[in-house]
Amino acid sequence: MIEARRLHILRAVADHRTVTAAAAALYLTPSAVSQQLAALEQETGHRLVERSARGARLTAAGEILLTHANAVLAQLERAESELAAYDSGEAGTVTVAAFATGIGLVVAPAITKLAASSPGIRVRVQDAEGDASLLMVLDRQVDVAVAVEYRGAPREDDPRLTRVPLYAEPFDAVLPVGHRLADSARVAVADLAKDPWIGPYSGNPCHDVVVLACEYAGFQPRLEHSSDDFRAVVHLASAAAGVALVPRSALRGMDLTGVVVRPVDGVAPTRRVFAAVRRGAEDHPLLCPVLAALEAAAAPQG
Repeated sequence: MIEARRLHILRAVADHRTVTAAAAALYLTPSAVSQQLAALEQETGHRLVERSARGARLTAAGEILLTHANAVLAQLERAESELAAYDSGEAGTVTVAAFATGIGLVVAPAITKLAASSPGIRVRVQDAEGDASLLMVLDRQVDVAVAVEYRGAPREDDPRLTRVPLYAEPFDAVLPVGHRLADSARVAVADLAKDPWIGPYSGNPCHDVVVLACEYAGFQPRLEHSSDDFRAVVHLASAAAGVALVPRSALRGMDLTGVVVRPVDGVAPTRRVFAAVRRGAEDHPLLCPVLAALEAAAAPQG
């Protein structure tokens, strides 16, 4: 008989690609993870994981088992949801991981809505970038992720997650006031090909959006300055250190002295934001109201 917890460990290794990283995410020791994987291989009669200096990857047999693991774990989430519904599930704590702008734009307003509609639900918030928050959901560190679409993000039909679209917003061009295009009503990304750029670090979902927008415009951006804090990005632009593309909501309420903000000409790069829970957990009586409140809070954002 295959134990469900060992399937969860197998999925964590597949997600994190090293035994050490999977162990840290699951709050286990690497030796404990290795022991559970060895037991799982003994139970199945197949080698499931190959290790090398580069990390760990699943064998063909491991990939087959992972497909079934996703289905089994989703069904267990549904079972927990139905049992919680049976017990009424009107009170409890839901942990939400979200990036900073998402917290201000949808999570905080959702908490206000829940206080009126579902006072028994307490929401605990953790600040995390969109790519990190999805792994936190899969590792059961949090219940809900408010994440951003990015290159390499789990697809909408990913068997591990259920996604709820929240909103999409354009990126605006941020230029120093003395920039040659500062007087333009709109700015084409291609016209910034020769400028130095300021942007998020590689790994930040917004980094992918900026790089892809530049690639579509026919060039690779010369990223001379990096920060995941958009306030720092704007300050650097005001010092004429370079140009940037910044999500529109991140600019709200910000001191824009020294810069001009212009919409992007043509098809603007877009940040697409969604909520995600483990597949099968979307019907949990604690999570349903939270997802509904997030959707309601996001509605004014379009």
